[in-house]
Amino acid sequence: MQTGLMLRKAGLRMKMNSKKAEVLMISVTLAWGSSYLLMKIGLEGIGPFNLIALRFGIAFICMAIFFLPYFRKITSSILMKGLLLGILLFLLFAGLVCGVNHTAASTAAFLASTTVLLVPILESILKLRLPDTSVVISVILAVIGLYLLLVKETLFLDIGAIYCLLAAFVYAIYIIVLGRIVKNENTLLISIIQLGVVSLLGGIFALFLETPELPKTAIQWTAIWGLGIFCSAYGFVMQPIAQQYMSSEKVGLIFSLEPVFSAILSFVFLHEVLEVKGYIGAAFIFFSILFSKLKIKNLISDRCKSTSSL
Repeated sequence: MQTGLMLRKAGLRMKMNSKKAEVLMISVTLAWGSSYLLMKIGLEGIGPFNLIALRFGIAFICMAIFFLPYFRKITSSILMKGLLLGILLFLLFAGLVCGVNHTAASTAAFLASTTVLLVPILESILKLRLPDTSVVISVILAVIGLYLLLVKETLFLDIGAIYCLLAAFVYAIYIIVLGRIVKNENTLLISIIQLGVVSLLGGIFALFLETPELPKTAIQWTAIWGLGIFCSAYGFVMQPIAQQYMSSEKVGLIFSLEPVFSAILSFVFLHEVLEVKGYIGAAFIFFSILFSKLKIKNLISDRCKSTSSL
């Protein structure tokens, strides 16, 4: 509610009902699903850390300008929490971008979506209790799906798949940490600060591990700007607005469409085609996520979700 109030004060007053909110949330999910395609295109001209620096730099500048008056409310606590979350977010996207660089965009999307299964598992470990039966069933479905999607002639995973699975694991950690440290804080400012931290770390790593450069073609620039404005800034602003008019369960179900959107876009624009076994595996992963969304409630609070948009 705090984030939604700040957005309304900033001028984003929208006449909304549940149906319009659902359409808006689907557009946000489409934005995130398209990010894998756009990362694939962007990586054709620049290195992974260059891409991270540019994407999150654009998102940070847009958000900082739009919400500039609220920076007067920054405290040392907000800065430290933004720094911590920014570091985790950088590790997440470092793994994700490197994964997309070595595997199909549609495959990367399905692998990254396994985060929703990892969160309840990690929560169970932290609370020293066995996971719910629904979680166990979801994990079994996901493991079968991962086997069909990834394993070819040998049982070894390619480096791109490993990067994506590590990114999913870091994202699960990020969500859990986020839910524990942002209570009673200005979540909007923390989220904007974390975008700047990710961009700064991306620039530092690009300076030492890559040759800092800019995209060379118009389509690469379009992909970078799309990642920064549509996938990051737009998603971050619009999700909390729409989520005020929807239940958490419905939001979770719509989020499950992200890898589906990615697979469709990758097929249309990149002509990525999986083997029949791969599509069956992707379906297993999708239904495992869908099942977990239907059965697992209140694992991630509304506040946590509204500040985890990228």
